Amino acid sequence: MNQRPQPVVTDPNYLTARKRKPIMSANLVQEESLSDNPLPLVLRPSLNGVDLVAWATANRKSILDNLVRIGGILFRGFAAVTAESFHAFVLAICGEPLEYTYRSTPRTHVGNGIYTSTEYPADSSIPMHNEMAYTRSWPMKIAFFSALCAKEGGETPIADSRRVFQQIAPDVRDRFLRNGVLYVRNYGEGVDLSWQEVFRTDEKEQVEEHCYAHGIEYEWKDQNRLRTRQVCQAIAQHPQTGETVWFNQAHLFHVSALPAVIRETLLSTVGEENLPRNTYYGDGSPIELAALEHIREIYQRESVAFPWQTGDILLLDNMLTAHGRAPYFGPRKVLVAMADPNN
Repeated sequence: MNQRPQPVVTDPNYLTARKRKPIMSANLVQEESLSDNPLPLVLRPSLNGVDLVAWATANRKSILDNLVRIGGILFRGFAAVTAESFHAFVLAICGEPLEYTYRSTPRTHVGNGIYTSTEYPADSSIPMHNEMAYTRSWPMKIAFFSALCAKEGGETPIADSRRVFQQIAPDVRDRFLRNGVLYVRNYGEGVDLSWQEVFRTDEKEQVEEHCYAHGIEYEWKDQNRLRTRQVCQAIAQHPQTGETVWFNQAHLFHVSALPAVIRETLLSTVGEENLPRNTYYGDGSPIELAALEHIREIYQRESVAFPWQTGDILLLDNMLTAHGRAPYFGPRKVLVAMADPNN
């Protein structure tokens, strides 16, 4: 049987220019890797005109299967990715983006559950962490959209939380597993987020309701200051794979994570008990500095970094993969969405 001849496309923008249904076939997107490390998996269109949202919607199961297997997927090279299509992508793959409640870092809400990435000074790095691992309720998925690349730096390094767990010394793992992590936060000292910003309310009663619902001890200090204490997991099991992951922010919240000058200034002015944030073992005993440095060294060793390209979307399984931020120079805009609550 004779086959109908296929049209010859000589214009590389043909598929973009033609007003037709978006291209959604799975074979129009190819898999790549950035290095010998399997993290992240890179998905890149083979042709112009592949609509990311339409293709991702049609291939949602494959995307989620790869995500839970590898831990992170970088969607690169898709045309005309915007903040609006980023929201549509998250909605199609992960469900409605979550509100960023019980905050630990400053962000700006740009709409539709999309936020700016953490608004820390450009010359600061953000240590590796799993989003909201300082709570008992967290998003299972987090997505980043590179709307504007910095002139230098600004990478979002990632690390496999399974490998991090496996490389932590057994005695350190056992102490954390046995005790959990106690997070102590003080609000209202003028050096960190206010309780109004963290809890997204000006009403003390709403703060108390949130704390009661999430097992957070609270204490109002003086007039407008608040202290919270909560013991959370140090290690967790992924609900789909059953794999054990290192899942806490003990090393990030601990006072030793601050630059020496800031640390010494705070300790001398407000004292340890009034630090904006600090961590202990769940029984209240101090975490050894050697253990924290050991954890930081493993994160550094396991970290995978790559330069952002404008239009990139990085989708992570938040339990399987930690992330951070490198210092940068020049304007940078990375948007973030969190989705799929663990409970």
